[in-house]
Amino acid sequence: MSLPRLSIRLKLTIGSLLPLFIAILFCSMVGIYLIDTRINVLAQEKVRTDLNSAREVYSNVVAHIRDVIRLSTNMPQAAETVIANDQAKIASLLSSMKKIEQLDFLTMVDKRGRVLFRAGNPRAYCDQFESDALIHKALQGEVIAGSLVFSAERLQREGENLARQAAISVIPTKRAKAEVKKTEQDGMVMVAAAPISDRNGKVVGALYGGILLNKNNAVVDRIKKIVFEDVTFDGKDVGSATIFLGGTRISTNVQNLDGTRAIGTRLSEEVYNRVIVRKEKWADRAFVVTDWYFSAYEPIFDVSGAIIGSLYVGMLEQPHIALKKKVSLLFGGVLLVGSLGGLLVSGYIGNLLSHPIRELTELVQRFSAGERDLRIETSSRDEIGELAEEFNAMTVALRQREYAIMQLNRDLEATVQSRTAELETKNILLLKTQSELVRAEKLAAVGELAAGVAHEINNPMAIIRGNSEILLMDLGPEHPCREEAEVISRQVGRVESIVGNLLSFARQQRKRIKYVALDRILDEILSQVNHHVPMVGIEVRREYGLGTTEVEGDENQLRQVFTNLIVNAVQAMVPIGILTVRTDVDISDETCRVEIGDTGNGIPPELLKDIFTPFFTTRESGTGLGLSVSYGIVVDHGGMITVRSESGVGSHFVVTLPLKHK
Repeated sequence: MSLPRLSIRLKLTIGSLLPLFIAILFCSMVGIYLIDTRINVLAQEKVRTDLNSAREVYSNVVAHIRDVIRLSTNMPQAAETVIANDQAKIASLLSSMKKIEQLDFLTMVDKRGRVLFRAGNPRAYCDQFESDALIHKALQGEVIAGSLVFSAERLQREGENLARQAAISVIPTKRAKAEVKKTEQDGMVMVAAAPISDRNGKVVGALYGGILLNKNNAVVDRIKKIVFEDVTFDGKDVGSATIFLGGTRISTNVQNLDGTRAIGTRLSEEVYNRVIVRKEKWADRAFVVTDWYFSAYEPIFDVSGAIIGSLYVGMLEQPHIALKKKVSLLFGGVLLVGSLGGLLVSGYIGNLLSHPIRELTELVQRFSAGERDLRIETSSRDEIGELAEEFNAMTVALRQREYAIMQLNRDLEATVQSRTAELETKNILLLKTQSELVRAEKLAAVGELAAGVAHEINNPMAIIRGNSEILLMDLGPEHPCREEAEVISRQVGRVESIVGNLLSFARQQRKRIKYVALDRILDEILSQVNHHVPMVGIEVRREYGLGTTEVEGDENQLRQVFTNLIVNAVQAMVPIGILTVRTDVDISDETCRVEIGDTGNGIPPELLKDIFTPFFTTRESGTGLGLSVSYGIVVDHGGMITVRSESGVGSHFVVTLPLKHK
């Protein structure tokens, strides 16, 4: 199906309108992005500033408690009541002070740290607090104030209802760190302590008191009122503040979906790790209970410098989203109005430009009909004038075609030269392949030579072994030549082992294929390997995953492969190390894997390429045939053997075998 014909007028209209539309769209998108980013930055900066204000409010409350306690200890009757231990005067003094200053607890102790009276629990006294850090500093003459965590038992002693007020049920919260306990029993308190001195300046006792923050929302409501001025959006408070004990909200004006305060909900894991664990401030978008907020958190430290919780302020993100939507709609309206205006202007301009083009079209049709004495005269100095000149130069273009053909021929020659160069490259690759084939043939010749030498050595070795055994039977244990005879016998055995390895390398032995349980073979090798190398100090880890799966292959040859690998691994770790033997099966690929790893010194990178080369060894007593024989057996079974090693860490040999022997 052919496309509909478009007039030049329409094309000119589209051509002039499209750039305008794209420009307006681009500017709108950039403007929206910049405004969106700027709104987010300003909101986050405001939250950071609000956090500073919240900290000041929090610090002012602590300072107020400190001033109350300090001024109370400066009263003349304070020292006299402590020295006289007058319970009635102490009770009258502390009870009225606790009520007037609205403190949750107020306690007086003597110079030894023994409680004289508790205004919140008069029946609990005489307990000792000399080792308490807060009271100890006060008895040393220091006025101290800050935040502390009181245990449930301490709260029970300070006030009969404080432990019940402090108990908060921990509520599972989305994105929060996993709850470590169901109920928060401890309480965070704002506390201050000051020494009580007599007229001579000698400390005779101390006074401490404060307020419990658990379920006490006065501080956070004061922060919200001062910092956010109770501004709302769609019935929701725009600003909120929270005090956390550890990762649990104990005082907050953040609300649940049902409108209740979200006390007991948890701090998100990301914020917890940053603020509580790493003791850093955190400011970013955060999901707080039910909504997204621009949030800021900072740690709360106790009087000894240990972190006990965090202070949070947040600003609801919804008002800023609504503002960004309004901005987007405004830019969208500008885009629409600009596009409509551009469409009208472009249509008018297109009509003016298309008129001379239609005249030019008529002359071109006459030229196509066979007229050659046509010449276009134009007075315009724009693209239409250029088009007329191009029409007049059309005959010149015919001559240029010949030049184009010649250029095409030159390009063709260049292409031939390029293909010739590629062919030369492939010839070089072919020569390299032929070199590899020659190397493979040489290795095959070495194998045949090794097999021939081994067969020829076997016969004289048998004679030497027989004669050495007869010689050993004739020589008594005390004979001076017996040691040399035993050396001959051992060396004959070593030669026979080398001959066996040569035959294995040449693969002159015929395979006996049957089903083999590799897990069983590996267990047998591990139980007998101590006959080859000492296993003292070697920890063996068996991680078998084949189960009942069996492999088709020659059991003796496979046993030889895994014995070589396990013995090499143990020798690399002497005297101590971890030997890992792991098996698994890939049903989809019908293969199994056996991995043997050690924690020895590893193989240097420059030696990795040579470890499977015949007669290559790094040990003085080695023949250099163990790994090459193992490699040949695995390849002969249709598998492959690979190694990865790191100096100082260890080596891992991986043998991959097909389940069915081909």
